[in-house]
Amino acid sequence: MAIAESELILNEDGSIYHLNLKPEHLAKTIITVGDPDRVEQVTQYFDQIEHKVRKREFHTQTGTYKGQRITVISTGIGTDNIDIVFNELDALVNIDFKTREIKKEHTSLDIIRIGTSGTIQSDIAVDSFIISEIAIGFDSLLHFYQNEHIQIPQISNALVTHLNWDQKKSTPYVVAYDQELGSYLQSKMVQKGVTITNVGFYGPQGRVLRLPISDKEMNKKLTSFRYENSKITNLEMETAGIYAMAKLLGHRAVSMNAILANRITGEFSKDPTEIVDQLIRYTLDKIIQ
Repeated sequence: MAIAESELILNEDGSIYHLNLKPEHLAKTIITVGDPDRVEQVTQYFDQIEHKVRKREFHTQTGTYKGQRITVISTGIGTDNIDIVFNELDALVNIDFKTREIKKEHTSLDIIRIGTSGTIQSDIAVDSFIISEIAIGFDSLLHFYQNEHIQIPQISNALVTHLNWDQKKSTPYVVAYDQELGSYLQSKMVQKGVTITNVGFYGPQGRVLRLPISDKEMNKKLTSFRYENSKITNLEMETAGIYAMAKLLGHRAVSMNAILANRITGEFSKDPTEIVDQLIRYTLDKIIQ
C-alpha cells in the first residue's frame, strides 16, 4: 500500500523532506553528530567528499575515508530531532520513493554517534571516552511507538523505585546498544557505560541558574544507583532515542561519548575541541578495521 503524501513528505527534487537527501546520497555507514559544525570536523579526514547538503540543523556530507564510504549527519540537540533523522534515514533505504511503498528487502544501516557528555561519577576522568552499552531515556520518544520488545524493563523498574520517580514524568525506558557493532568500536581506550538521555541541558540535568528544580537530589540519586554490576556513568541528550529508533527500525547503533565535564568534581575539559577530535579519529579508524 502506498504511503500518503502527508505522511512521507518529499521535496520537489525528490529528496526527503527535512534532510534534503536522496537515496543515492546515503552511505550504509553513518556517523551522527549533534553540532552541524562538527560534520566538517569529521569529514576533514576524508579522502574525498561526493555530496554536501545543509537544511536547518541537518548538515550532511557523504564521502570516503580510506576507501570506506561514510555519511556524516548532524542531528541537532535532543531526541525530537532523532525521531526526524532516523525515520528519514530509514525511509531513504527502505521505502521506494517512486511507488511510496515499503521495500520487500530490508536494508540495515550502521549508525555511530560521536558526541559530548558529562559524567556523574567522580572516578571517571574528564577527557576520557565512554561507549554507551545501555541507554536510559528520560524523554518520551519511545512511548509513541510499539516498543515492548526492545526494552529492558528490569532496569527501568529498579531505577523508578530508586529515584522515587515522579509519576507526572514519562517513565524511563531502557535500550541496549548493538553488541556486534559495539565490539568493533571497543578497546582499552574506551570504557563501557550506562548513559542517561535527558530532555534538557539545565534543569533536567540538575543545573541551576535562576530557576529552582523539582528534585535537588536527582543527580546524587543517579550517581548512587546500581543494577547488578552496572552504574550510571554519564548524562547527554540523544543516545536513548538513537538506540530506540535504531532497534525499532532494524538498524545497528552505538554511541561514543567524549567526557568533557565531571559534574561531581566540577571539572571541565581544558581543550574540548582536541578531545572530540581524538574521538573522531579513533572512531574513523575503528570503522575501517
